[in-house]
Amino acid sequence: MEKIKIGEVCEILNGYAFKSENYVDRGIRVIRISNVQKGFIEDNTPVFYPVESVDLNKYSLQENDLLVSLTGNVGRVALLAKEFLPAALNQRVACLRLVSNKISKCYLYYMLNSDCFEQQCILSSKGVAQKNLSTEWLKEFEIPLYSEEKQKNIVEVLDRVGRVIDNRKTQMRLLGDLIKSRFVEMFGDPVTNSLEWEEHCLDEYIQFLTSGSRGWAQYFIDEENELFITIKNVKNNHILLDGIQYINAPDSKEAERTKVKAGDLLISITADLGRTGVVDEKISDKGAYINQHLSLVRLDQKKVNPLYVSYFLETDGGKRQFESKNQNGVKAGLNFDAIKSLRILVPPLERQNEYLNFVNQVDKLRFG
Repeated sequence: MEKIKIGEVCEILNGYAFKSENYVDRGIRVIRISNVQKGFIEDNTPVFYPVESVDLNKYSLQENDLLVSLTGNVGRVALLAKEFLPAALNQRVACLRLVSNKISKCYLYYMLNSDCFEQQCILSSKGVAQKNLSTEWLKEFEIPLYSEEKQKNIVEVLDRVGRVIDNRKTQMRLLGDLIKSRFVEMFGDPVTNSLEWEEHCLDEYIQFLTSGSRGWAQYFIDEENELFITIKNVKNNHILLDGIQYINAPDSKEAERTKVKAGDLLISITADLGRTGVVDEKISDKGAYINQHLSLVRLDQKKVNPLYVSYFLETDGGKRQFESKNQNGVKAGLNFDAIKSLRILVPPLERQNEYLNFVNQVDKLRFG
C-alpha cells in the first residue's frame, strides 16, 4: 500500500505562547489545548487576547483548519468551525493545512481522528509528568494514500457511520434527561426538598465504608480475570467495563477489604468528585476491587436502595454537597467524614424501588 507523509501534503503551523495574565474579555479567541477534544472543539470557557498586543496574523486560524493537540492528551484531532472565528493558535496545538490535492481534507480528518493515530501519538510523545508531541514527528507520520475515488468512498461510509453514532448519542441524552425529569416528578426538587421528604445523613445507613489502596500495578494482567475498578469506570450511576484493567488479586486482608459486593455504592473521592455507580451481581461474581481514588459505601438495603442513593447524589442536590465538601480546593478530595455527612432525601423504600423500576425500563432502551 502506498503511503504519504503528512508533511508532504500539509503545511504545519505552530502557535504562539500567549500569556494568561494578558487575557481580556474581548479580542481574538485563543484556541488552547483544552479546546481540542477528540473530534470536536469544546469552548465552554473561552479566553481572548488583545489584538494589538502581538502580530497575530501568522497565528490566525481559518474555518475548517485541522487542529492536533500536542501536550497532555496528545493526538486529539478536530476541525475548527466558523463559529469560533476569529481565533488564534497557541503553542500547544498544531494546525494542519492542506497544500496538495493528493488527499481530501475529510479523508485526512478521518485518518487522523482514528484511535490508531491517537495511540501512535501517545507512544511517540516525550515526557513523563506531561506528554509532548513534536510537529517534526507529525510531518514524518505516514497515512495510506488511496485513489481519489476510494478516498471519497471511505469518507462517505464514515460519514454514514458518524450520523448513526450522533443519532444514538442524541437518543442516549434524551433518555438520560427522561430519567432525570422522572426523578424530579417523583421526588421533587432535590435541592429545596419541595415535597418535604425525610432528610438524613448517609452515615445513618452505612454498614461498611472504605477506600481502595495503592500498589496494585504488580497484580495487573492482560488476560480476562478479576476486575480492577478505577474512577474512569464509575460514571452516571453505572460501573462501566470499557477499558477495564484485569488483575490477579493477592490473597490478603487488604484485597479482602477492597473487594466489592453486589449493591456496593462507589463514589469518586479525588479529582472528579462525586461520580457514582453501584456494583451489580455480574461484576461481584466476577470478582472486583477498587483503587485508592474510590470509596466503597455498603448501605443497609432494608432502609435505602443504593441505586436510589446513587441517582440522588448525581442530582444538583448531591453535586452541590460534593462541591461544598471538597476539602482541598485546587486538589479535589473527600475524606470519610465528608461522605458520612452527605445528606440524602429518604422517601419510602417502595417509592425508591418504583423509580428504579422505571430507570431499569429506560436502561433497556439505552443499553439494550
